[in-house]
Amino acid sequence: MAVSSEAVAKIKSAFQLACDDTNKGIPGLVGIAVGKDGQELFAHAAGKRGFGSEKPMTLDNIFWIASCTKMITGLACMQLVEQGELSLDDAEQVAKLCPEIKEPSILQPDGTLRPAKKRITLRMLLSHTGQRPTFAQSMRPADIFTAGFGYTFFHEGLRDYSKPVGYDEFSGHLKDMVQPLVHEPGEGWQYGLNIDWAGFCVERTTNMTLNEYFQRHIFQPLNIKNISMFPSDEMKSKLAYMNARTLDGQLHPRDHLLHRPLVVETEQGIATCVNSGGAGAFALPREYCQILATLLNNGTSPITGAQILKKETVDMMFENQIPNFSNFGKQGIPAAKSDLTNTIPDLYPGSQQGWGLTFMLSDGPTGRSSGTGHWAGLPNLYWWCDRAQGVAGMICSQILPFADPQVLGLWVQLESGVYSGLSKKP
Repeated sequence: MAVSSEAVAKIKSAFQLACDDTNKGIPGLVGIAVGKDGQELFAHAAGKRGFGSEKPMTLDNIFWIASCTKMITGLACMQLVEQGELSLDDAEQVAKLCPEIKEPSILQPDGTLRPAKKRITLRMLLSHTGQRPTFAQSMRPADIFTAGFGYTFFHEGLRDYSKPVGYDEFSGHLKDMVQPLVHEPGEGWQYGLNIDWAGFCVERTTNMTLNEYFQRHIFQPLNIKNISMFPSDEMKSKLAYMNARTLDGQLHPRDHLLHRPLVVETEQGIATCVNSGGAGAFALPREYCQILATLLNNGTSPITGAQILKKETVDMMFENQIPNFSNFGKQGIPAAKSDLTNTIPDLYPGSQQGWGLTFMLSDGPTGRSSGTGHWAGLPNLYWWCDRAQGVAGMICSQILPFADPQVLGLWVQLESGVYSGLSKKP
């Protein structure tokens, strides 16, 4: 498999053009595409390390990948499901592992709380809207289970309820993760802290921090050395700068939103900070793409030969958990905290949308196949994994707020360019 030199040149030109305007363009970014064999089909860095920097962005720079972490947490959970250590549908198990959410409260539209009537399962946490697929045909949209956690920056009611102190999902403190649900489990789709709690299930089952689990059971088998929730000094020396864009399009420098893991003291190698399975990882993009290549290759690394998941488990992760809830992506997400996100009217313009175990599934206008897995990270990172065509990739920037139109447009150009130039060698 290869991408034509003409297509590669066209994508690179688009990247460079996007970074030409140093005030209102994209400060810098990285794009990677890989095939099922783990070989890179495209790899390019453009622009500078951050707004105001003279240092070039390179393929060696490290990015806070935010919610791109969720897929890795899903791998960890499904490893334990394979081993019989975790169950997807045992609410009692989740209650025992996470007593903080054993008896959750529901935030009402008037700002008051009431006790939840239903209980939370791991499937709910991993899918934000989980159900047993075998029951799908007999279930109505209102019957679809969801854990019900939100994010204050994506939910105005939760944001307002938390005043005057507020919740900070990026503080590194567990107390900021113990929030009321925004609806009853079983009554809607809501993107939020669900997968952080799935990560806590991993920690409390294995007696390891989530970062330690990742390193031992996912990264080491894949020979990944530059993904961590607590970056080494060497990784931090290569960290891409964080940037902010104001309403007039002007770029500004800003501190990293996920700050505490970058400065936290450690005791015996264990960081005294929440390991956020929903948003906690810092990564080298080309190494993250080796995880995507492993998914393309049905759970076995095409580079190291290590199997981290069985094929049938990967199949399950890419199975639509919500077939009767087809419009979840079009319900819209408000800019509840406008410094962190723009308004999102539609999660992705695909005609066939679904949700697997930790990521969205969709076809789309770029040439991707139906059922392609994809998701994003808050500072405008976007990945996709097309198992049918054997191609995956990601685009990485460090710009807030989320859903930056320029980065979204370049993601489309990256994907479209890869597919248009794709050829399979005999």
